[in-house]
Parts: sequence; C-alpha cells; structure tokens
Amino acid sequence: MLIRPRRNRRSEAIRKMVQEARLDVSQLVYPLFLVDGKNIKDEVKSLPGNFRMSEDEVLKTIEGCVEKDLTNFILFPSVADDLKDKKATYSWSDDNFYLKVAEKIKSEFPATTLISDVAMDPYSSDGHDGFVIDGKIDNDKSLPILAKMAVAQAEAGFDLLGPSDMMDGRVGMIRKALDEAGFVDTGIMSYTAKYASAYYGPFRDALDSAPKAGDKKTYQMNPANKREALIEAELDTAEGADFLMVKPALNYLDVIHLLKEHSELPIAAYHVSGECAMLIAACQNGWLNYEQAMPEVLLSIRRAGADVIISYFARDYAEMMKFWA
Repeated sequence: MLIRPRRNRRSEAIRKMVQEARLDVSQLVYPLFLVDGKNIKDEVKSLPGNFRMSEDEVLKTIEGCVEKDLTNFILFPSVADDLKDKKATYSWSDDNFYLKVAEKIKSEFPATTLISDVAMDPYSSDGHDGFVIDGKIDNDKSLPILAKMAVAQAEAGFDLLGPSDMMDGRVGMIRKALDEAGFVDTGIMSYTAKYASAYYGPFRDALDSAPKAGDKKTYQMNPANKREALIEAELDTAEGADFLMVKPALNYLDVIHLLKEHSELPIAAYHVSGECAMLIAACQNGWLNYEQAMPEVLLSIRRAGADVIISYFARDYAEMMKFWA
C-alpha cells in the first residue's frame, strides 16, 4: 500500500503536528450565575460544580479563573420575584445588583471580557423573553425595553451584549440605541439561532426563569429547522451584530458548521446546561471518564466551526491546560 493514513498517527508528536482543530482557553467563555447578597455560594443541584454566587464569591471565582488564563465570562442574574414586573423595569434600575457586580468586576479585573444577557425573562413577572400582552409575546413592544436594558448594561461596563430573546429586529434596535448613547465600541453577540430546546432545564433551575404560562416556541427556533438559521444570520449581520451564536451546541453542530461556511463574522456556540449535565451525570456514575470526555466534547464544537465556545466546562478545561503546560 502506498497510502497508509496510520503513518500520521504513529506517535504523539506526529498526531499533534497534523491536528486540524485546536482549542485555546482564550476561545472559551465561562457562565456565572449572580445573586444579590453576601457570602452566598449555592450549588445548582441539576448542574453540579456550578453555583449561584454573590458578588464577593464571584470575584473570588474570577480571580481563580484569571490565574488559569480564563478571562471571558458571561453573567446571568437570579432576581427576586418581588423585583419582577411585566416590563422588566428592574433590568435598567440604578439599584440593579447585576449591573453593580459587572462594574465591580471590570474595576478589579479590567482585562476580562464580560458578556451580558439581554432578555426580559430574568426580570419579567411572566417569565418570558419578551413583553406579554393577553398571553402573547408582543415583538415590537419588547424592542424598546430590550434597548433600554442594553444601554444600562453598556453603561455598567459589559464589553459584549448578548440578546438572547429572539425578537425580530432587536439587534438593529439595540445597535441604534447603543450608538446614540455613545457606546459605539460595545459589541453585540447575538443569539442568532437559539432553539426551543429541551436542554435548558438546569439553567432555568439556577435562575428560576421558566415561563409562568405557555412556552417559548413562538420566538425560539424549531429544532427541526436548519436553513432558517441562515435567514436569522443574514438579518443579524445586516442589523449590526458582531458575533453570531448557535444555542445549544452539541445537538446543533450542523448549524454551527452551516453558519461558519456562510458568514464572515465570528461564530459562537453555547454548550448549554443540559448538555453539560448529561456528561457530568455519566461521569459521576462511572460510565465515562471526565478528563477524556470533556475535552473531546469541547473539541467537537470547535471542529464544527465555533470560534468561541460558552461552556460550564471552561474553568475545568483551563485548569487542565494549565496543568499540562
């Protein structure tokens, strides 16, 4: 045989030399759940190893991550019910602890990249990402609310804003509001193809943000659709997005690859809570080896075309890379 592919697999050095996909810690984003208060670090039972944390605990966590060269974070607030209303007004309040924590992080760790969550559901008494009128999500009435929320987050120091609501036209509305407020350098990481997935359960447990009635299928994408993601990507690009995101990641590797092939913008993928929880459960039961399976999962998302990966495994991967270095 003249052609023997195994020749390029025969040693660790050769395998590394011809490796096609590589994943650096700088491409990872670590999600953090925030709560108001002090000395709070409550584990999310459905997502072991992840916690709802007060500002002091979050700062300790970020300090530890920075020591491992992990400097990118996406923040999500768990808001008390008595602060929620139909118009999510707490999202831009001067007393909003989420915004204050972001300011503190940027003050103490200015080299970090902070990504926000722009959606009504953490602050809405209805638990939906948009404004609910007579049981329906009103797209256009949601947009000014989201834009006001986005400007408040930019003022707090977030580097990238993450519209996760899937309202039509929200990227353009947010971009216009940011520019008019003087935040022309604040980027938008749009949740471009966010699917109505069954894999968000642990996340909703962490934030207590499930809808009070109905579901999110009228605004999140149908899991059966792939080409529709191209429509969303074209719209978000035209409206001023700086990143395009696919969420979830593992069940939508084909969508990640599709957007990578059809867009010049960086592609982000959110490796969501349910996807991570499955692997954690399998490893805890001794069915899989975490140190082998976890990097393989992240590498598969990278191989599909993701330039940025948001994952609850980011810290563990960074620690592993630091140890191997």
